[in-house]
Amino acid sequence: MPALIDLRRRIKSVKNTQQITQAMKTVSTAKFKKAQREVLQARPYWKTFPDFLRDAVSLSVRVPHPLLEKRAEEKALLVIITSDKGLCGAFNSNLLAAAQEFYEEKSKVCELKLILFGKKAHQQFNRSPYKVERTYTDQIQKLLEEDLNDLSRFLMQQYIFCRTDAIYVLSNEFKSILAPRIVLLKLLPIEIAHDREDQKNDEMPVTAGPLPDWEPGASPILHTLLPKYVEMQFVHFFAESIAAEHAARMMAMDNATKNAEDLIDDLTLVLNKIRQASITKELLEIMTAVEALAKK
Repeated sequence: MPALIDLRRRIKSVKNTQQITQAMKTVSTAKFKKAQREVLQARPYWKTFPDFLRDAVSLSVRVPHPLLEKRAEEKALLVIITSDKGLCGAFNSNLLAAAQEFYEEKSKVCELKLILFGKKAHQQFNRSPYKVERTYTDQIQKLLEEDLNDLSRFLMQQYIFCRTDAIYVLSNEFKSILAPRIVLLKLLPIEIAHDREDQKNDEMPVTAGPLPDWEPGASPILHTLLPKYVEMQFVHFFAESIAAEHAARMMAMDNATKNAEDLIDDLTLVLNKIRQASITKELLEIMTAVEALAKK
């Protein structure tokens, strides 16, 4: 049986840990509400922009653009977006497992390089045999939209200059506070999903009615829309990942607080049993001594 002083010390230690997890839950809840509000407000724009872009490309009658050019995948880039901090459940481990599986499969057919965001991805992949192109581990949650646009322009340059034939992004998307959803998206080349299933050989769908009168022209408009689409997608990935991270940490700290409460109850019960057994033993010793004295 453990000593009473050891139990008291352990109960005190668990209570201190519970206070920390409760405070971290409070902070994560506040950050999550802000991130969730930003994500929900921007989702209509993120979800409708691809449809708008598809219609614009369909009506442009094959205006050439390097971001739409499809090539055989001999070289590819995989962008992995994780967090800098832990204590968020399986948020990072599930994503890194999916990244590991994708890397093992894709590296068999082409040369695959990695661009890592977050210290967790850096710890996992910043060693041989993985080929890491770039690593960002310095407060990625504080990256501004201008910083993300610069990064997306770097990716577009890599593709336009034929330094890579495809760019994939692997990240967590906020689905609910219970669990995020792992999303793997092919960022470049931009793939426009057509409504007609009978289109083959990348033919544009036949449009009903006359073609629009573009002003100033189809080519300048698409040369503005397509890079904007890539920048918007990159901002979308980071916003969803940050919201999912705060939700995962909030749930993890809530579970840790509840587990600490259960552990305190169990330790208190053991402490009371030991104290009761000690009191009972002392009473038996007193009664035994009294009876011995009475017989004398």
